[in-house]
Amino acid sequence: MTFSTSADPSRRRILFAGLAVGAALLASGVAMAQEPQTVRVGIMAGEDEEIWKVVASEAAKSGLTVEPVVFSDYVQPNEALANNEIQANAFQHEPYLQAQIQQHGYEIVPAGYTLIAPIGLYSRKHASVAELPEGATIGIPNDPSNGGRALNLLADQGIIKLREGAGILATALDVSENPKNVQIQELDAGIVGRSIDDLDAGVVNTDWALKSGLDPQKERIAQEGLENNPYRNFIAVRAEDKDKPWVKTLVSAYQSEPVRAAFETIYKGSILPAW
Repeated sequence: MTFSTSADPSRRRILFAGLAVGAALLASGVAMAQEPQTVRVGIMAGEDEEIWKVVASEAAKSGLTVEPVVFSDYVQPNEALANNEIQANAFQHEPYLQAQIQQHGYEIVPAGYTLIAPIGLYSRKHASVAELPEGATIGIPNDPSNGGRALNLLADQGIIKLREGAGILATALDVSENPKNVQIQELDAGIVGRSIDDLDAGVVNTDWALKSGLDPQKERIAQEGLENNPYRNFIAVRAEDKDKPWVKTLVSAYQSEPVRAAFETIYKGSILPAW
């Protein structure tokens, strides 16, 4: 079939417009097909690696390949995300992220909740909070968000009292009453649990407690409450990516029944789903 150059100009415009729309749709389809379907997710070493095997399996059902990238400290995952070395991370709560944003100016946002790991007070010398002696040495994490979290736990247990308005980023300077004259020793979050034999007690993040060989069921003498807890962890992404389809797929893969079942098997109640 041939087209006459003498055809009605309006008909030619309609024909060319239709061809242009078809070409645009074809290009869009090619672009969608070429969109990367592999995401690198920064996670912490340890039991979380087992959880992410299940997440990866669930994501694969929707055509998304998840490659966990394992880190050994809390500092590197946000730096790697900001530098586009990974596409997401899953290790932190809102107070920690906000502290990191204030310090580094990261444009990182939460995308979906993952877990909550109640911070606990552990001891191998005393079976209860009431048994802590006068002048007991208590270790707490030395970073602002977890340190404040630890002090609030001690205050909730009546071990100390914090000044009004100290909030979730309280420091040792905010201790207004210390009836047992406890000695608060600030240590790296990963060291508190490993130093438990040298302390009367220590406030330890659950993941570090497990890495340190502590038994939450037997050696945790107190833990923070779960109601209205601001320390739910989440998957985080760069702000520019938050509305991309793969983010929704990744979050849905995590917030699934197989992952919930894996929590019970792997964590046995010491870490809980937060969605």
